[in-house]
Amino acid sequence: MFGRAPKKSDNTKYYEVLGVAKSASQDELKKAYRKAAIKNHPDKGGDPEKFKELAQAYEVLSDPEKREIYDQYGEDALKEGMGGGGGGSHNPFDIFESFFGGGGFGGGGSSRGRRQKQGEDVVHTLKVSLEDLYNGTSKKLSLSRNVLCPKCKGKGSKSGASGRCHGCQGTGMKITTRQIGPGMIQQMQHVCPECRGSGETISEKDKCPQCKGNKITQEKKVLEVHVEKGMQHGQKIVFQGEADEAPDTITGDIVFVLQLKEHPKFKRKFDDLYVEHSLSLTEALCGFQFALTHLDGRQLLIKSNPGEIIKPGQHKAINDEGMPQYQRPFMKGRLYILFNVDFPEPGVLAPEQCRMLETILPPRPTSNRLSEMEVDDCEETTLHDVNIEEEMRRKQQQQQQEAYDEDDEPGMPRVQCAQQ
Repeated sequence: MFGRAPKKSDNTKYYEVLGVAKSASQDELKKAYRKAAIKNHPDKGGDPEKFKELAQAYEVLSDPEKREIYDQYGEDALKEGMGGGGGGSHNPFDIFESFFGGGGFGGGGSSRGRRQKQGEDVVHTLKVSLEDLYNGTSKKLSLSRNVLCPKCKGKGSKSGASGRCHGCQGTGMKITTRQIGPGMIQQMQHVCPECRGSGETISEKDKCPQCKGNKITQEKKVLEVHVEKGMQHGQKIVFQGEADEAPDTITGDIVFVLQLKEHPKFKRKFDDLYVEHSLSLTEALCGFQFALTHLDGRQLLIKSNPGEIIKPGQHKAINDEGMPQYQRPFMKGRLYILFNVDFPEPGVLAPEQCRMLETILPPRPTSNRLSEMEVDDCEETTLHDVNIEEEMRRKQQQQQQEAYDEDDEPGMPRVQCAQQ
């Protein structure tokens, strides 16, 4: 009697998870898993589910027997127990650590269950101008960072061996106690000074001659930061795995945070630009034209329509002359122009000039016209020129002086100097 043939199921998912072809070699599988697992490790802020899927896929495809069953019958066949062991039944962290040799990406760790700690990100502020964000730019920055010693590969010793620190018993931390009162003891925990928190000691003879047993050396590196068109103030540009390296540590990122410098002429709001321009009263009434230098150096001709009158505080907009959109640089916002109108300096117009203007300008409102009888019933007044800011300051000083004088009213006891 023949056994029932297994039902065929999905046999491409694991290849898609790792991003490789079905014909991928073991070396290609390893490279794909290494890159994706480091990127998606939960200690590095990755997606735990994605990390689990990667481990599951690599565990199956790295085993020739399981891979053959998976290629022929799919995922369900593995789950039913064919080929010994289910598909992806192990702890994803165990698979990750066994792949990297136990202790970390560089290998050489003595404990299989040892977990790597996440290195800190290094954050830098990068000042940019509005022109930089409009046109896009590249900035080269020279940085120093710690890297694992290339001679000993971060082990600190010539032989690659190290012993347990006796000062902290391999924990990397020491606890000291001190008496702070009768029956009161204070415990303090601090990094072990003998091993500097590593929990290991290296003999003087065996120390790496390049790093002197420190496991790390200094490296200078030039990073080219590409500021793309349309990026925003506060946006981050991340260089993954470029921060300080340390043994048994997942290297953090270098993060550049864009800080926009204030522009003397243009203001930005999202994908729009705003600019102010002052017109004389003649220009506002009779028409104007002027050249506006844009952020890329182009000269824009700005002019009014024939017979158009511009009011103080009026806005006009020009389409497609605002900021380029991030990652869609050919799409641009609008350029808004706020018009201010400068009136002539205070003075006196000749009667002939007034009559000429009255023939051109709209007539006076009838509601403000007074008859001779109404004028006779009113009291005459005189208007004085005034600087309102100075007037307000003077009033404020006067009020402060009056408040001070009230505190020193007559009849209040006064302190007098004693007569000798």
